Amino acid sequence: MNTHETAPSTAPGPHPEARLYEVWGDTIDSRHLAGAIAIGAAVSLGAFLLAERLFLGLVDSSQMARAYAMLVGILGCLAGGAISAMLFKPKRRVVEHVADAAWRERALRELEAEYGGLGELRDLPPEVLAELKEVQLYDLFAQAHGAAEKRAPAAAPAMGGAA
Repeated sequence: MNTHETAPSTAPGPHPEARLYEVWGDTIDSRHLAGAIAIGAAVSLGAFLLAERLFLGLVDSSQMARAYAMLVGILGCLAGGAISAMLFKPKRRVVEHVADAAWRERALRELEAEYGGLGELRDLPPEVLAELKEVQLYDLFAQAHGAAEKRAPAAAPAMGGAA
């Protein structure tokens, strides 16, 4: 089984911890954040002001001209974000390592303890079964289910005896 788990690590550099922060679950460099904010403000405000001048000459209503200019300004925000994304690359690397069988079995036991069992593989939709096979977890769940059945005593006591 070759399932991979990923863990973020910061990129190398001089004192990276001093400049790296977490925002919305992602790692950022404070200097690049400031640059991205400046780029976004300049591009969106520039687009708005340029569009406002253009639309004031083309549209009879100044309110409509400003509304159209605001739409262009919003497109400028998106353009600023795209420019920033191209200039400032991610600050973390994904390091992959193979999860061993003992770790997987421990994770399955924790799931079983937390949720009171793993359920039946036959109850899953075909798409989920295909995905489990694709990520090579189907056999692990099948083995765990078989082991759980062996550990559990018979659910119904033997009915018999005299009437």
